[in-house]
Amino acid sequence: MPTLTLPAEGGCRCGRVRLKISAKPLLTMACHCTGCQSMSSSAYSLSAAIPSEGFEITKGEPVVGGLHGASKHYFCGYCMTWMFTRPEGIDWFVNLRPTMLDDHTWFAPFIETWTSEKLPWAATAAVHSYEALPSFEEYEPLVAEYAGIQG
Repeated sequence: MPTLTLPAEGGCRCGRVRLKISAKPLLTMACHCTGCQSMSSSAYSLSAAIPSEGFEITKGEPVVGGLHGASKHYFCGYCMTWMFTRPEGIDWFVNLRPTMLDDHTWFAPFIETWTSEKLPWAATAAVHSYEALPSFEEYEPLVAEYAGIQG
């Protein structure tokens, strides 16, 4: 399986918003919740939790979309591609949709969440599965395990 080469660049479908990451993901995941199903028009959404200091917008200005709630979901204002999410109260990482990167062949979900809402036929290669979200205490060991397999 290919590995992520940093820095990595990417952007929305039309190219009006571009971004760059310079830090490895803390975790990768697939979310099966019905909200992600609706926003991604798919069975689940994919995310790579990128440390905030390793994430930057290099071109354009993404806009907030989705529910406009506590977590801010950012889209290209022109092509409306869902690019990343900034969860409320968790400023130290950005949930990047990994398919925004020009090369996303390295991506595989390490955890999957909200399997209680998943479509019966949907399957991922995730190592860990959760009916909802992992408990707060579970994240540190998950991040350490993921870092260990990423080298």
